[in-house]
Amino acid sequence: MDALAAAWAWFAVPGQWSGRRTTGELALAAVVALLGAGTEEILGGEGWRLAAVAAGSAVLCLARRGLPTSVLVVSAGLAPFIPGLGPLLLVVGWSSGRYVVGAGRALAAFIAAFVLNVGGTLLNAWDSQRMLTLAFMAALFYLGTILAPGLAHRYWTQRRTLLHALQEHNAQLLRERSMVVWQARQRERQRIAHDMHDSLGHQLALIAVHTGALEVDRELGDRQREVVGVLRNASVTAMHELREVVGILRDGSGASGDAAVTTLAGDETGRATRGIAGIEGLVDSARAAGTEVGLRRSGEARSLEPAADHAAYRIVQEALTNAYKYAPGTPIGVELRYEPDTFVVEVVNERPTEGPSKDVVSGGQGLTGLAERARLVGGMCHAGPADGGGFRVAGMLPYGAAPIAEAAPLVDAADDFRQQTTRPLAGDGRPVVVGPADWTFTERELAMAIHGGRGRSTGGSVALGCGIAFAAVVVLVVAAGFGLYFLMGSMKKGMIDPEEYDAVKVGMSEKEVRDMLPSGDTITTAGLSGKGPARPEGAECLVLMSSMVSDDFNKEPVFRFCFKDGKLTEKKSYEIGSR
Repeated sequence: MDALAAAWAWFAVPGQWSGRRTTGELALAAVVALLGAGTEEILGGEGWRLAAVAAGSAVLCLARRGLPTSVLVVSAGLAPFIPGLGPLLLVVGWSSGRYVVGAGRALAAFIAAFVLNVGGTLLNAWDSQRMLTLAFMAALFYLGTILAPGLAHRYWTQRRTLLHALQEHNAQLLRERSMVVWQARQRERQRIAHDMHDSLGHQLALIAVHTGALEVDRELGDRQREVVGVLRNASVTAMHELREVVGILRDGSGASGDAAVTTLAGDETGRATRGIAGIEGLVDSARAAGTEVGLRRSGEARSLEPAADHAAYRIVQEALTNAYKYAPGTPIGVELRYEPDTFVVEVVNERPTEGPSKDVVSGGQGLTGLAERARLVGGMCHAGPADGGGFRVAGMLPYGAAPIAEAAPLVDAADDFRQQTTRPLAGDGRPVVVGPADWTFTERELAMAIHGGRGRSTGGSVALGCGIAFAAVVVLVVAAGFGLYFLMGSMKKGMIDPEEYDAVKVGMSEKEVRDMLPSGDTITTAGLSGKGPARPEGAECLVLMSSMVSDDFNKEPVFRFCFKDGKLTEKKSYEIGSR
């Protein structure tokens, strides 16, 4: 049992052989064993010989990956003496093309297998007069069953290795290009941050200073001083928000999680709460500015993901700003609804009695930006006319984690064999385009051949490989046709009809008989001379096949003509086994 376990551990290396692969190998070994036993039985084998051939075929099939050179040489050397190993030769030849490491070792292994196979064939069916014919047929058989599959699989393996290396190189180039793009984006963000800080920061600081000085002016009334205080708080809040935006642009990260949790917009620190908790501060600020704003909540309050929480705040902020610009003085309603599956925020203003405020400054991107912000967190935002002539902005945001937005591919669709996917680079979250191994290597090679790849060398190698494969197929077809034609012509030299046999009479001269019969110098009669009844002593015999077919599939009818002292002394008709 220990030896069996050790042999199995050598055969199926842990971590390299999956259950599916092991099952496939066992199934292939069983098929090869059945084919070997069936072939041996057809050719006359029986009993223990069939079992031995089946077991040997299975063992050699299983060992062909671990010992490819040994299995190739042993199988090729035994095949001439054990015809049942013929099906195994195809499997071993195909496998040896891949698993024999090194071109020199592979060349030596295939040459040794050729010598043993052809030499064994000549030894098993020795006939000095037809040695060249036997050698040619054996070489042709070796070419078709061992060498051609081995070369085809070796080329296949080399192409697969090359394509895998090209794929990894392509993925590395894409990662590097993604890093370059990310760095360029970071530099541009830093430049924008500097410009915003130097320009907007200066102007907001001036507004805060002037409003602060105006707030303590003794000539202002209480109402005027209150309005100026609102403007000062708004300017200070804007400065804090600008500082946060500049920080995001510089560092690529938002404010800390606890910086915007419970404080209200416009408090003594001037920091804005970027979430649902800050919406009440936005409403209070609008009311302090003289706008009639109503706030209504419904449903059981639930927490949102930070990104969705911030998006809700921005939707209300932008909707209120939009109402200030285009419907000044009209009542505004803000509604927050905690529904079972989504959080809904809705801002509606009534029909404006007057036109938009004068000197309205608008970039035209506010509402469009809200829709994009909501989409990125897995929600949606709608802005449009409301019933009754007003305007309505409504957003639906999820409670759970927001899905990762699909990043735009950084390469053309034709790159990487048309199989890009976006994956985050470990550690920094930046998108990187890499190609998964979901295509078969055949499809990748075909795609490269059709589309030309990305370089002349790849296309040239594909064309060269296809040319070699085509040439090999042409050579095999021509050789097979020539061999078939040669075999049919050779059979005529070793076969006669029963009528011709009857026409020959004992006592006729040897020359006369040989002129009437074919020469028998053909591979089809190799091995027939040593079978059948004993030859007359001192006689030279000519053995020919019969054109008639025996009733027994395992029997072959033959005719034998024996000559002595220049005359035909005996002729016999008998059947021999097919082996």
